[in-house]
Amino acid sequence: MIRAGRREQVQNSADLAQVMGMALGTFRNRKPFAADGFPAPISAAGAKTLLWDREQTTAFLAGRAVPALPETDDDEDLLERIEAAQLLGVTPDTWNSYKRDPRIAPHLVKAAGVEHCPRRVLRAFREEPAGPGGHRPKGSGDMVPRDQLEARVGELLDADTAVTLAHLQKELGIAYSTAARVLPRLRGARIADLVEAEEGLSPEQAAAALGYPPVAQRAAVARAHTELHARSLQAYVQSVADEGLAERHEAVVVQPADDVVAAGLVLNASAPVPALVWDERWGWRTALSRRHPLGRETGRPPQGKGIRYYKGAQPGPEEVVEGIYDGRLRSSRPSTA
Repeated sequence: MIRAGRREQVQNSADLAQVMGMALGTFRNRKPFAADGFPAPISAAGAKTLLWDREQTTAFLAGRAVPALPETDDDEDLLERIEAAQLLGVTPDTWNSYKRDPRIAPHLVKAAGVEHCPRRVLRAFREEPAGPGGHRPKGSGDMVPRDQLEARVGELLDADTAVTLAHLQKELGIAYSTAARVLPRLRGARIADLVEAEEGLSPEQAAAALGYPPVAQRAAVARAHTELHARSLQAYVQSVADEGLAERHEAVVVQPADDVVAAGLVLNASAPVPALVWDERWGWRTALSRRHPLGRETGRPPQGKGIRYYKGAQPGPEEVVEGIYDGRLRSSRPSTA
């Protein structure tokens, strides 16, 4: 967490590597932050992107005593994804839906490329009374806005792991096809969380441990395998994002189709192309839209003016960056198609 008033002190791995005179890859390999006495990261345990407090790291590197950070909670503390979910009593996957709520979204801020939410906003959202207008309203048959759908379904799933599609329809006023799409995906994400937390646990065992009914386990386990596959590729995409050209340091991997993993990286203003997209079917390509780099899923590799593909399915981060500036490394068609 970033304590109140300390947003400008935040460093990520790239910032700290630069201060220490190391290439980012060298920094990651040597892990100088694991040395005795090195200030602990201020990011939550389990966070994908490590953050530090600049005042603390500067003191350590200069051989001075490391100053302590405030320990008292403040309304202006900034909480990242895992911490925000913990404060609201939901899973990080449910938080991904909550954060799009109009009572939260306008207040989100980025620090060293990582999204955070002020504690006061989370408290107000949590303490709002249930019922019409609250974040835990009982279904009245009204259609749920798309940006709130996963959060609402996630709440009902957290309350009853055996919740049925029919109950979701009745409680939220959503179509059967919508419930059948969202519920297995959320169950799959929760299975994946448990599999990652408990070594040696299979998705099938996790589904049973979570109390999912046998009739629902097959679809949920299938989604869990897709989710785990996506997470296994996160580090690769993140390694490209961390090369310094991505506008946001934290890469988000998504599934544009049920069994396909892809990710979009919006590049900063100094880059010669607006964005990059990685799709496990066709590798890296340039993209023209900063707002919607992935575009519409058609099952075919996108082609057209300004879209160029890299050679190979998973080139190294340095090769990807080089290809942004050297058109000879790209072609109009994917080499892996």
